[in-house]
Amino acid sequence: MMAAGTSLLGAVCLLMTLVLYFASKALYRRKQTMLLMPLLLVPVLLILVVVGLHISYQDYMAESHWLVWMLGPATVAFAVPVYDNRHLIARHWLSLSAGVAVSVVVAVSSTVFLARWLELPELLQRSLAMRSITTPFAVEATKSVGGQTDLTALFVVLTGVIGMLVGEVIFTLLSIRSRLGRGASLGASAHGAGTAKAYQLGHSEGVVSSVAMMIAGIITVLVAPLIGQVMW
Repeated sequence: MMAAGTSLLGAVCLLMTLVLYFASKALYRRKQTMLLMPLLLVPVLLILVVVGLHISYQDYMAESHWLVWMLGPATVAFAVPVYDNRHLIARHWLSLSAGVAVSVVVAVSSTVFLARWLELPELLQRSLAMRSITTPFAVEATKSVGGQTDLTALFVVLTGVIGMLVGEVIFTLLSIRSRLGRGASLGASAHGAGTAKAYQLGHSEGVVSSVAMMIAGIITVLVAPLIGQVMW
């Protein structure tokens, strides 16, 4: 009986998540303001509902975990426009690779050093370190450095939302007009959410952002064991 009740509650949570997402997406189409973005609005509403109804995280994830799993195939799907624009990537592969490698080093080191300066618990430091890559990569990298995957996933979402919101402002302040620079910056720092924003700016920006996001994820996963040994 208890297992059936948990399964039913999980199914309700899944349905609630989907309804809120599609409702917020329709609302955002009608009025495109920052506060109505599905990536920002839906998590806030879900937290309010889950906390208000005293639903545990385990019950919520009982039937909703496959939504997180789908992030993997969704990330792989970015390879389609990358392949279609492979000639653009071939021309700029060196600058993209070097730039993304530097961004990974800066993102991880600055995050850890800031967390230490604020005297955050070590578990938070390890979980925060991988916040600048897309969730499937971040989860695997976090396991290598001893962080908590659930916390990392949360920090990844927050990083993506912030990057999406302030990206254009930073481009304007720094007078960054290059399509390559805009796309690479969003993909390397704000992963999937940044890539979605990059496609809004232009097709070339989106393609470059997809490549930067995947390169950043691959590099971080490969060097994560070394990061864990050096940083802690």
